[in-house]
Amino acid sequence: MAVKALYPGTFDPPTNGHVDLIQRGSKLFEHLTVAVLNNRGKNPLFTVAERVEMLEEATRSLGNVSVATFDGLMVDFARSLGASAVLRGIRAISDYEFEFQMALMNRRLAPEIETVFLQPAGRYSFVSSRMVKEVFSFGGDIAGLVPPNVLKRLRGRMPKQ
Repeated sequence: MAVKALYPGTFDPPTNGHVDLIQRGSKLFEHLTVAVLNNRGKNPLFTVAERVEMLEEATRSLGNVSVATFDGLMVDFARSLGASAVLRGIRAISDYEFEFQMALMNRRLAPEIETVFLQPAGRYSFVSSRMVKEVFSFGGDIAGLVPPNVLKRLRGRMPKQ
């Protein structure tokens, strides 16, 4: 059975941990849609369009991956795509608690959509978009934590202190 999946997130900015999950998810599913959430409640560094561009650049070599945007309920967007699975990454126990609650709510709203949890590669298990932005803003070296195209954009957006 061919399975379409959705990997939703804010991706502000995309990290190598995100790319790792996308690459691995592309091997598990017939098609994987990376969905950038247009969350008006957050104050992102990059626009939705910029995040889509960065993800498209970072995943260009993956033929069964596309990038889209959404707002509203993720399960409604997943249904509109015909996705029967949602891919989520878990770095630590603290992620699991939040993700587990979200998966249970999504199951209540859309019992036909399964949540699949993957752990990022060990070398990315501590990496988050928030941490990348913070370390970079203080002049820390984030090479190897984000794709080269993202590092270039960060340098243009957030000059090192």
